[in-house]
Formats: sequence, C-alpha cells, structure tokens
Amino acid sequence: MDAFYASVEQRDDPSLRGRPVVVAWRGARSVVCAASYEARTFGVRSAMPAIRAERLCPDAVFVPPDFTRYKAVSQQVRGIFARHTDLIEPLSLDEAYLDVTTTRTGLPTATATAEAIRAAIREETQLTASAGVAPNKFLAKIASDWRKPDGLFVIRPHQVESFLAPLPVGRLPGVGKVTEARLQELGIATVTDLRQIGLAELELRFGRWGRRLHELSFGIDDNPVEPERPTLQISSEDTFEHDLPLDELEPHIRRLAEKTWAGYERERGGEHARVARTVVLKLKTSDFRILTRSLTPAERPASLEALVRIASDLRGRVQLPDSTRYRLVGVGLSGFVDDEGVDTQSDLFA
Repeated sequence: MDAFYASVEQRDDPSLRGRPVVVAWRGARSVVCAASYEARTFGVRSAMPAIRAERLCPDAVFVPPDFTRYKAVSQQVRGIFARHTDLIEPLSLDEAYLDVTTTRTGLPTATATAEAIRAAIREETQLTASAGVAPNKFLAKIASDWRKPDGLFVIRPHQVESFLAPLPVGRLPGVGKVTEARLQELGIATVTDLRQIGLAELELRFGRWGRRLHELSFGIDDNPVEPERPTLQISSEDTFEHDLPLDELEPHIRRLAEKTWAGYERERGGEHARVARTVVLKLKTSDFRILTRSLTPAERPASLEALVRIASDLRGRVQLPDSTRYRLVGVGLSGFVDDEGVDTQSDLFA
C-alpha cells in the first residue's frame, strides 16, 4: 500500500488531501508512523523522530495514528488478496507476499493478477497500491518499490541477472549499514562487484551469510511464501516522555504486560493454539543503548500476574549503574511451542 496510514487519513478527511500529512503523536519522544508523499518531498520518513519531521516540514499536519481504522482497511485488502490465492504471507498491515503460481481466478499471468488486485483495491478502498511481480520473494519486494506510488513493475526470469547487476549491494535483503560498510571496504559497491569476488572469498569473510550473499547476487531465493508462519514473539513497548530510573519502571511494565497478555490470549484463541515459554524484558537507555533480558521458567507463564512478576524481576539482571536512566521499556512473550507439547498439570501459575 502507498503511504498507507497517511493515505487512509487523507481519504477519510478531504481537507488533508494534497497536504503534507505526518501520522504521529507530537512530542520529543514520538516517532513518525507514516508520511504522505507530500511530506516525503521535505525529507520526512517513517521511524524519524517527530520533532525532526516538524523541523523539516513546519507546515506538516500531524495526525495521531488510529490503528483500529488501519487494521480494518488492511483486512479489507487481505480479502481482495484471498479472492486470488490462498498463499498469502502478511509482512505488516500494509504489505504482503502472494504466491500466484496457481490462482482462483484463472487469470493468465502474474502480471494480470497484480493488475486485477490493484484495480480492486482502488475501487473498493479508494486507496492505491504498488506491486512487484518476479520469480521469487526478494525480487518481488524490490520490484514493488520500483514505481511507487501507484505503480507496477515486473522482473521476468530472463531479466533477473541484468536487473540486479547495477544495483547497490544495500538493496539486497539483509544487507544493512554494517554489512554494506564491510563490503565497501572490500571494494564491493554493486551487485556486479559482489558476483566478481566469488563464493569462496565471501564464505571466508562472512561464513554462511557469504553463501547467501552470493546466491542473492544472482537472484537465487528459494524461500516459499508461508501463509501461516508460526508466532515467534508477542510484545508491547513504549517510549517515556521523561527518562526514568530502573526502580520506577514497574507500573509501566505492568501496563505493557497487560497489552502483551491481551495479544497472547487472542493468539491462543486461534485455530492453531501455541503457548509461550519465555518472558522478555527490553530496555533502552537514555543514550540509546538497547538491553534485553529473558527467562524461560520451568513452568510456562500462565497468567498476567506471572508475566508481570517475571518481567519485573528481570530488572535484577541489569548490571548498570543506579544512575542510569531509561527512555523505553518493552515486555514480550516468546519461545512458542505447540500446546500439545506442554505439560499443563505442572502449571503452578494458574
């Protein structure tokens, strides 16, 4: 979806159309959830501090996010996908992979399917979406960004190697700033450069990741579209208006644990119920250092109170000076296993 949250706001409030819209709460600790294309021309981007966005675009209209509304539209779009294929792998509220090797509609090509989906989204939601069509997931992802907004880009099998050749290595999935810097130290700036260094050298310098880099440089990606990926973690986090010491975090831990537990109960109410074994506490210090502490108790956390107690106790594993202040806390549940694999009779927290 194109500038999804901002586009929903502009759709629902005609006075916002054509104006630079920033979806974010105001405040020094807030970050941008989405920016309209009008705001992006000023350099405003998602995940940017809201205060910086305001400096870049003083005339921006700040709109607080309404995730209930965005989720409703996301479900509407998901319904459009489902008319074409059962193989849908959501990445977020506004993005998904679809395997359209075989479709419900019998349309002759993947390109025709993408065009039909985009047309339906426009007609039924009054929003626009961009699509990438390619032989595999990572190429489709790159292609989906190629002609945004409201675009369609197709990479056919015989075009893969020539399409990738001039791209910066930073466009490959998994190549972040650190890896990109290491590659540039080796004189590797483009995918062509990456191909020329050879598999053996990449494995020597990057281990198993070196083989993955080599494969990606030639457009090889065998990862399937996974419509029912198992839950890995459910979590909630919040950034404070003012930095806090460790011993003042308990009420915030409880509040976030309540959100996490509510999400966990929704997950447990699904068709494929799984249970979490591990509690995770995330902290970010005032100087942006991120800490995580986790515990997998002998008996799984089976109540909100157990989650709160374990998460609060994990503060005791933080070995930083008492003067340290924290700007963010998060509480999560992970280590999911099938319900059948848990001995419910040993549940001490029920």
